[in-house]
Amino acid sequence: MQRFTQGFYGYVVAMAVCLAGVLAVLFFAPYSTTPHIPRVDYSIDVANMRRAAPYQVWTPEPVPAGWVPNSSRMTDAKGVVTWRLGFATAEQKHAMLIQSDEGPAAEFANRMANSNQATGTVQIAGVTWEQRYREDKNQRSLVRLLPDTTLVVTGTAEWAELTALATSLKQQPKGASGPTPTTSPAPAASPAPTD
Repeated sequence: MQRFTQGFYGYVVAMAVCLAGVLAVLFFAPYSTTPHIPRVDYSIDVANMRRAAPYQVWTPEPVPAGWVPNSSRMTDAKGVVTWRLGFATAEQKHAMLIQSDEGPAAEFANRMANSNQATGTVQIAGVTWEQRYREDKNQRSLVRLLPDTTLVVTGTAEWAELTALATSLKQQPKGASGPTPTTSPAPAASPAPTD
């Protein structure tokens, strides 16, 4: 018995026991083949944008089915208010809504789309968006220049998914504090009893 606990045989036995333990853990441990996508609640950024932005904010309402909001970043630097809202799409691609009053608007759009070349235009919900494509980054972008803000819908998502995001955009009233797509309205309060 001593020869199995010392020297080379002891090493082999110890390795076999460890390997058996690892295989048991791998066999019995639950695992998922679907990736975990972190979800963010961007309602605070929407509220902050409504207060801080000198323009009316655009939000997706409703968020396309199967999409997960996974990033939200609002910046207010030297009077320029920018919001980036990212999604994992139903097809597991990336899409982002970017809006800002940074000027010049064309230069901002070029930087966000990683391209200054339009490949065409498309009508979405009755308005014209410029299409751009950056092949080496597999990046598609829809650009809309408005008098007070620039909207860019961009990412590795296909045109149909980017179009769905652009279609869902609704302009929010300045300073409003109503519910957003990621929150549900609170239940109505019961009337106070009267004597």
